[in-house]
Amino acid sequence: MGQYRNQPDFGTSAVEIIASDDINNTTKLNGACLFVGNGGSAKVILTGMTGLDGKSKPTEADAVTFENIPSGTFLPVIVDYVLAAGSTVGALIAVK
Repeated sequence: MGQYRNQPDFGTSAVEIIASDDINNTTKLNGACLFVGNGGSAKVILTGMTGLDGKSKPTEADAVTFENIPSGTFLPVIVDYVLAAGSTVGALIAVK
């Protein structure tokens, strides 16, 4: 959603998601914006992130945590994964 990789300025698809720590076997969000229904903290891997060597696939160690996200708001970043460990947010919707 927005001016990222030729995305429109509005969401064209949305799906409810559940955070997962298994990034090898979970669905990659492929650059989604997150709507947070129930606020808290979100530990995410941003789109375009790589491992510490700058080349490999990112791991849980490369994730960043956004704190104090209010209920009913959009997290203004584009993400590929939402990790369960370290996240307390709920009712997540991935919007693209």
